[in-house]
Amino acid sequence: MSLFTLLSVGIYAGLLTTAQIKVTAGESVFANAMAAAELLGANLREREMEIVLLSQAPHFVRGDFTSPDLLASLERRRILRSEFAWLGVADINGKVIQASNNMLVNESVAQRPWFIAGLKGVFTGDVHEALLLAKLLPNPASTEPLRFIDFAAPIRNKEGQVIGVVAAHAHWNWVTETVQRVANRRERDSGSEILIVSEAGNVLYPQALAGISRLPENLSDNKNYSKNHSANYSIATWDDGRQYLTSQVMVDASANTHFGWRIVVRQPLENALAPVYATYWHFLILAVIAMILFSLLAWRLAQSVSKPIEQLAAAARSIKLHTTAPRYPTGTNLREVAQLSNAMQSMTESLLTRERELELLNQTLEQQVLQRTEALAAANKQLEHLATTDPLTGVNNRRSFDEKLADCVRMGQRTGHGFSLLLLDADHFKKVNDNHGHPVGDAVLQQIARVIKDNIRTTDFVARYGGEEFAVILPNSPNAIAVSTVAEKIRRAIETAIFPDVGHMTMSIGSSAWHPNETNATAVIQRTDEALYTAKAAGRNCVVAFREGD
Repeated sequence: MSLFTLLSVGIYAGLLTTAQIKVTAGESVFANAMAAAELLGANLREREMEIVLLSQAPHFVRGDFTSPDLLASLERRRILRSEFAWLGVADINGKVIQASNNMLVNESVAQRPWFIAGLKGVFTGDVHEALLLAKLLPNPASTEPLRFIDFAAPIRNKEGQVIGVVAAHAHWNWVTETVQRVANRRERDSGSEILIVSEAGNVLYPQALAGISRLPENLSDNKNYSKNHSANYSIATWDDGRQYLTSQVMVDASANTHFGWRIVVRQPLENALAPVYATYWHFLILAVIAMILFSLLAWRLAQSVSKPIEQLAAAARSIKLHTTAPRYPTGTNLREVAQLSNAMQSMTESLLTRERELELLNQTLEQQVLQRTEALAAANKQLEHLATTDPLTGVNNRRSFDEKLADCVRMGQRTGHGFSLLLLDADHFKKVNDNHGHPVGDAVLQQIARVIKDNIRTTDFVARYGGEEFAVILPNSPNAIAVSTVAEKIRRAIETAIFPDVGHMTMSIGSSAWHPNETNATAVIQRTDEALYTAKAAGRNCVVAFREGD
């Protein structure tokens, strides 16, 4: 009866363990796929937005595609974003006017899909092999063909007419490295693999499986976490004949383009169930030992009294329940009972020692988890600071400025209160770099940033707009006198400040107000920019407010 009970409980426990391990492994596979899909989708949307913002820059909108400022913008973007292999501007006829590293300049791209789509709107293209760039770009992975993802956006003049297309080609290995970063953060000894699969079910990454493996049929498309665990993963047979725990998540790349890409994470089923198999073997060994022990005890019981056995049973129960200290039989004439009693005493001491060790280990692990959680929070805070702060001047960066400006527009639309914007440009700053060098120029920009911060109100927002340009947002719809007062205060402070190695500097300042009937901040930026150019044309070192009809 004891052996039968042990077998029944063991089999039932094994079935429960198998089911739970499948759920745990499947949820882990799904979590990997979801994390990779969300990270990749966010990165693709961010690159697309960068091209859109580039197409709306003033020196692009003016339509002078031969401007050195335009080429400088392309080169800066390519240096800052190593994933961009090529950035260029083509006119309305498809001729490349300027491009990073002067690649494809004067070439016609009129038949390229990205140019045709870019004339109509924002475009993000699916992965493809290099055509025009194949002979111009080095291929670090010589065993794999050069592959790219295209981004394009139309350039519109002030009248809203399309005058050209700005585009970028991003390396395919940037996409694969983005996905692989998620896999590297997970346990690799589980045999899990992370794949990128096209809408047609073909494997795009890794390259070793491209053209060989296809996604099994009848897999559910997971976009969000489901409380029904079985809906988040499947046990599927792949084309290599092996069964895998498989989960796929669609990549939400862009509102303008649907790739149909899916992130697929798979783990061999035998790897996921390895702990179950080990448990089965342990149970089998335990069953064999129990069978031998019960046979010996039953045979001995037939020849002796049962009291020592009952004492051992009571001792075993006290160990299990942790009630009182176990009491073992003494003075027994049965050698086997005496040996079993000694073995149980030794086992009890070992179990208690191991229990204390496990408690100490759990405390240590909890402390490590707490420390790492605090370190992660500190790192996230530092990353947030780096993402919103200009590293040179310490003021807010362009990205933070764009977010603040959008917040002001949304607040203004809700409350009906407008705000004002200042654009400030350091006069003759290029001469500072030419005559004194870039380190001195950097020091001048840092001092200018400090002077601006010291001469604005606590509610105002200052950011480095680009190069030697700064921007100040004055919220809560300040009147024209208040705006002029703040701008003039900044101008005088810059004019009277002493800059080491340079002497005196001046600033040209343009200002304009956002109106509650405007749906975005594009118009106020253009008006402020025009006021700034008016200030520079008027001799610099002055403040000019935009006036309707100017």
